[in-house]
Amino acid sequence: MAEEKFSDIGLQTAIGRLYEGSPFKPFGASAHKVLLEGIDFNLVYFPLKHLGYKAVVEVSGELFAQMKHPSALSVVLGVSAKLDYPQVKELWEGISKAAEEYGYKDVSLDLQPSRNGLCISLAASGKRKALTEHSTPKPKSKDILCVSGRLGAAYLGLQVLERERVRFEAGSSKAGEMEKYRMLVGAYLHPELSPGIVGSLEDDDIYPSAAVLVTKGLSDAVKRISRDTGLGAKVYAARIPFEGNSFELGRMLDIDPVSAAMNGGEDCQLLLAIPILQAEKFRRDFQTFDVIGHLAQPEAGTVLVTPTGAELPLKAQGWPENEE
Repeated sequence: MAEEKFSDIGLQTAIGRLYEGSPFKPFGASAHKVLLEGIDFNLVYFPLKHLGYKAVVEVSGELFAQMKHPSALSVVLGVSAKLDYPQVKELWEGISKAAEEYGYKDVSLDLQPSRNGLCISLAASGKRKALTEHSTPKPKSKDILCVSGRLGAAYLGLQVLERERVRFEAGSSKAGEMEKYRMLVGAYLHPELSPGIVGSLEDDDIYPSAAVLVTKGLSDAVKRISRDTGLGAKVYAARIPFEGNSFELGRMLDIDPVSAAMNGGEDCQLLLAIPILQAEKFRRDFQTFDVIGHLAQPEAGTVLVTPTGAELPLKAQGWPENEE
């Protein structure tokens, strides 16, 4: 029997198959994050304080997607010999700052030795109000899909940083370029979510029928919503929000900003499905969100609608190529 590879079956299918035959079932998105040096971040250009802050934002976003208010945060740092105490303190300051801003009441810290660079592990828990539990509607076709901020910016910002790193190592650094694209670089190094988003939705009596945190590209996020709801979804390329310099930089680096948004990853934005009957109210009261599409009947699959009206099936890393 030929050996199966993750690239053949897809990460999401592999996870589902690993549950088969066990007494457990997959559940919703967990608020747990592990960041590994050399894979998830590069300390050559990633300030430690920003890194700690970003890690908390990402794990908090998973709670927000579950309409939970953050309460407790557990942090474990795997520290290699190349990091001294002041550097670990700087990382912790970023974690502490974000934890305070996002409303955590209890934060624990443990330090462990690491042979292979810095490792950051966070597990967050939160509380969901009983009213929210009872008020969350069943997802339906035509529920609008809304995103909290610009997409593809973080991936493009990462490309700027990598380009500058190569230039620096070659002795031909261009600091002016970093300043020109600072909004894109900032989207990667220091993402932000509104700490009060859950409370604001509750106060407005708006309860998403589905929600996920976009961290692996919009395609992955839409496919997760489709999987969780059992519905299809349509995203309109012309409605995707981009940072100002995205297309200029995309031309320079030969990267399509739409592809960066769909598959680039590194964004930290919420994708909400809002009941169609609350769409007008949501647009009026949450103007920082952009409406980019809607849920659809299952047979529609998950597609990107181009400006010409063509419907392209979404592809995402970790999902089987033939999965709609």
